Amino acid sequence: MTGLRERQKAHRTRRILESASQLFRQVGYGAIRIDDIARAAEVSVGTCYNYFETKGDLLLAIVVMEVEEVLAAGAAIVTDPPPSVEQALSDLIGGYYDHSLHYLSKEMWRTALAITIDAPGTPFSTRFTELDHMLAAQVCALITALQSRGIARPDIDARAMGEVIFNNLNMMFVEYVKDDAMTLAALNAAVGRQNAPLAALLTR
Repeated sequence: MTGLRERQKAHRTRRILESASQLFRQVGYGAIRIDDIARAAEVSVGTCYNYFETKGDLLLAIVVMEVEEVLAAGAAIVTDPPPSVEQALSDLIGGYYDHSLHYLSKEMWRTALAITIDAPGTPFSTRFTELDHMLAAQVCALITALQSRGIARPDIDARAMGEVIFNNLNMMFVEYVKDDAMTLAALNAAVGRQNAPLAALLTR
């Protein structure tokens, strides 16, 4: 019974998040109310508020769902990376970027980032920060994996280099969501150009 109840709750949560994601993208975050999301998800307004206290909590929960899926996909690359440092970084970072607008629009990302800055102590903001750290750790883990396969230099500090690469890709992503005209191809090209000398430095 408990397992069924938990599955039903997870299904309702997913339905609420997907409905919110669709409405935020189609209409705009500011124009949508919790009542609109509840109606689209076919749940009561009270149920929505039981799961999410504010519209900001809903938005950040969508971000969490996004990042968790990205982490899962990235784990496969870390486990079996391509045979070159540059390609491995490109595949991992490209996966992050390619999935970034699956549930969220650029406007939604801008709003979510603003919320995490304005209210850093909230549960979802804390979770967002944790996931950001997990993404950084995954980049570090990729470099360690490349070192263990003899592809990357063993004398490079994998954690320090991974953090440098992540901080840059994160900053470039912020620039991307700030600029509605910037394409995903342009983002990938810019970060690839910036990572090329780092990949050369890392290559054994």
